[in-house]
Amino acid sequence: MSKSTNITWHETTITKQDRRMKNGHGSCVIWFTGLSGSGKSTIANAVSNELFQRGISEYVLDGDNIRHGINKDLGFSEHDRMENIRRIGEIAKLFVDSGKIVTTAFISPFRSDRRQVRELFEEGEFIEVFISCPLEECERRDPKQLYAKARRGEIKDFTGIDSPYEEPEQAEITIHSHLLSVDEAVAQVLQYLKEKNTI
Repeated sequence: MSKSTNITWHETTITKQDRRMKNGHGSCVIWFTGLSGSGKSTIANAVSNELFQRGISEYVLDGDNIRHGINKDLGFSEHDRMENIRRIGEIAKLFVDSGKIVTTAFISPFRSDRRQVRELFEEGEFIEVFISCPLEECERRDPKQLYAKARRGEIKDFTGIDSPYEEPEQAEITIHSHLLSVDEAVAQVLQYLKEKNTI
């Protein structure tokens, strides 16, 4: 529910389609979701880099980086997690409207939150990429030592330990990151974008 009153939406002179035509490619959000340590940020950044090398207008929204800035007022309560994802969805929509391909790397563990973000976009603009990786492998990697802290009780409500992760039921792309190299994962995403005539 919006708290703002007496506001009016202003249509822009330059449209999303105008920007896409000028760029020579489509725009969308590639929403990477999965457990901590599954490889979301690594693959999202690798996809973004490959797009950049091809001259495609792109940007990466990373979970930790966003919490350093626009979402630094949010904690990790259920409400704050939902608001974190809601804000990211709205930011991603701005990038898509600007004609860019934006990659996001957020655990975003709940289907309802991801569905809410999907509803912000037009058909084909939201590409959910499930980074599937066994919990045991994510714990083995544990690049930030978060699982270790969660196991010791230093972090509460940690996804995969004492808070659930709801796997996507119909993700556009599923990447088994424990079986594929980063280059193979990138190729899988780019192939999808080509098939959809986004690039």
